[in-house]
Amino acid sequence: MTGWRIGYCGGPAELIAAMATIQGQSTSNASSISQKAAVTALNASQDCVAEMNRAFKARHDLVIAGLNALPGVRCIPGWGTFYAFAQVEQAMRAVGAVDDSAFAEFLINEAGVAVVPGSAFGAPGYVRLSFAAATATLEDALGRMQRALARGQAKRRA
Repeated sequence: MTGWRIGYCGGPAELIAAMATIQGQSTSNASSISQKAAVTALNASQDCVAEMNRAFKARHDLVIAGLNALPGVRCIPGWGTFYAFAQVEQAMRAVGAVDDSAFAEFLINEAGVAVVPGSAFGAPGYVRLSFAAATATLEDALGRMQRALARGQAKRRA
C-alpha cells in the first residue's frame, strides 16, 4: 500500500511498547480513508502479495546495484522498504555540491531524478530514492544519474 501512510507491526511486547512511545510523539494518525483501505487489503485475497514481493525485490536489487555502479555513491541493501538510502559524499564533492540538498538539486536539474536529502532524516551526505516505480523507469533514472554525474565531474575538471 505504497503512499497510504499506514502500517502495523508485531513483535515482543517490550519492543512494541518502545516503538509506540517513539511513534506516538512523532507522527499523526492515519486518515480514515487509509484505515478503511488497510482493512480491505488485509481482508482481501493475499494471492498478489508474493508476486509484489518478487517485483519489489527485483527493483530493490536493480536500484542497489545501479547506485553502487555510480561514481562516488555507495548503498547497502535495505530490508522491508521501497527506498534506497545511499551515501553520496564523494559524488557530492565530485560535482561541487556543498551538501546533500545541493546534490539533490543537482540530480533534479541535471538528471530529472528526484531524491530526498539525507539531512532531512538526520543523515547528511546521504540521499533517499524510492524504487516504487516501474523497472523501465528505474533503469532510465539510473542511466540519467550516471550521465549527469559524468557531465558534472567533467565540467568541474574543466
